Amino acid sequence: MDCLSTEITAETIKDTTEIIASIENVLEKENTAGEIGKEETEKAGDEFAYLERNEFTSEIYKIEVKNMGYFGIGEFKKLLKNTLKLDMTKIKSPTRKEFAFVCFRTQEDQQRALETLNGYKWKGRVLKALAAKASADPLQKKRAAEDQGGEGKPKRQRTAVEATCPLANMPYDQQLKQKSDEMSTLLKKYTQELRKINPRAKPHLDKFKFQEVLASPTVAGYRNKNEFTVGKNSLGEVVVGFRLGCYSDGSVEVAEVQDLPHLPEQAKWAARSFQELVRKSKFLPFNPDGNVGHFRQLMVRCSSATGELMLVAGIYSSNLTAAEQQELKDELKSYYESVEEGAPYKCTSLYYQDVKHREAGQMVNPVDHILGSTHITDTIQGLQFRISPLAFFQINTAGANVLYQQAIDLAAPTKDTTMLDICCGTGTITLAFAKHCKKVLGVEIVPDAIKDAEFNAEANGIKNCKFFTGNADDFIKSMVREALYEQEPGKPVDLIAVVDPPRAGLHNRSIAAIRSASAINRLVYVSCNPHSAKRNFIELARPESKAYKGEPFYPKSAVAVDMFPHTTHTELVILFEREQTAKPDEKAAPAEEQAGTEAPTEAIIEENISTAT
Repeated sequence: MDCLSTEITAETIKDTTEIIASIENVLEKENTAGEIGKEETEKAGDEFAYLERNEFTSEIYKIEVKNMGYFGIGEFKKLLKNTLKLDMTKIKSPTRKEFAFVCFRTQEDQQRALETLNGYKWKGRVLKALAAKASADPLQKKRAAEDQGGEGKPKRQRTAVEATCPLANMPYDQQLKQKSDEMSTLLKKYTQELRKINPRAKPHLDKFKFQEVLASPTVAGYRNKNEFTVGKNSLGEVVVGFRLGCYSDGSVEVAEVQDLPHLPEQAKWAARSFQELVRKSKFLPFNPDGNVGHFRQLMVRCSSATGELMLVAGIYSSNLTAAEQQELKDELKSYYESVEEGAPYKCTSLYYQDVKHREAGQMVNPVDHILGSTHITDTIQGLQFRISPLAFFQINTAGANVLYQQAIDLAAPTKDTTMLDICCGTGTITLAFAKHCKKVLGVEIVPDAIKDAEFNAEANGIKNCKFFTGNADDFIKSMVREALYEQEPGKPVDLIAVVDPPRAGLHNRSIAAIRSASAINRLVYVSCNPHSAKRNFIELARPESKAYKGEPFYPKSAVAVDMFPHTTHTELVILFEREQTAKPDEKAAPAEEQAGTEAPTEAIIEENISTAT
């Protein structure tokens, strides 16, 4: 999914917020800011000036922990937060070996961590903790080096096409061949690694087949969602486009997008019109060098089915009063209400998004609807889908038709099948499977996406579905239990799981929950970033252990779909099957248990799950 995930979850370009947030490798995200003006831009000075703005306190209150040996970020975070009750904000460890930096928001939290961790015994080692210096601002550091002549001849900056569409100059059939070769190599490495980890996998891997990379029906202008950055080009002109590098590499240059082959004309018009607005406005474009300015980004969603165009203006508001924020909203509304009649496109939905430092526990930056409709509609597999601003929806609509059909073909559901869609987004995969299955169940962490999924089911007249809002880790067992309770007595359980996670893949807790649910015998894994997902592929197929209970899932067949022409990214679909004999707990519940009985409550489900999975 470009799953919620995320979304651009192997999307061609990382979300603008992801790109800007690359500063996290060196700094903490932005928080509050003082008065903003053009004078402040000139003040953004040396490599540590950002500390004086009190926006990166986690860099001030940072410690280094040494003598750690090999470790996982997850297990170290569990030690800090759960065992030692330390209120940390971030862990940074480039190698996950021997040392890590831990950041805190206050000096009190930093001091308590130093006293607790220094001399603490963990995994047979005695840890050493000491205060760490703040990291230098990478942009200012690069500029200082350039001023001193330490960088030598400056490198040529990439063009927008080179940065976002590196394969654009290659014939499309050659792009497909290159991607097929890459997927074959990746899967070969995966199977070789799995043979070493689980010798029992050998007969299954001998039969494992990768078919090919299937072409996208649409090669030009296929992206239905884009996130543009507001910044300046090499000439100092205000531009709405794509970043050519990341802040941590010392780059803030933005290039226009008019020549990019993968963007539809609607998106190009949206970037150009917003650029004109920013250039006319008294409010300034955001500049990460000093955290000054206001216009930060523009998200564009468009529908090839209806021609609708949604714009979400991302505004850095830490330096704006409530009155100024309202003035900016009014300016946005007035501008798009009065777009000239001869304009080739029209904004049908306009949102304001407050893009600043997220509070603890905040998952997304809030949006405020200010003009037009609240949603747009697109079509996949003959079904209409309502899409809200923050919901995940496949980037390539025409490609999604191919992708979902491949997932259906690999899963081979029947009218006796119940399908669990883990990370279901707006329910696109769930509802595409519905007509092939007895029942489909979906779970998604974004509440608005679930509202869209339920609306989409009703709008398409689909009754055999149910959606849950929450973390997939917490709901997998519940959905399995519900499927078992609704199974007709005497019939074998046919339960399929489909996962389409964000680019980083599923959390290991989700993998463990799937493995422990013995009723699930087939799994279709849709990955937008197969290189990252390889970890999940291994976890599914490794031998049973304390961490991963339940028989392993072995890969049976794989196919890829080119969802991202002109880029190096590919969407991979793998069918996993588990070698398992029927167990008593997989049989349907007795008729007397089912009669007039709804699915049990969450508490009962958790209490009795061991009898069902």
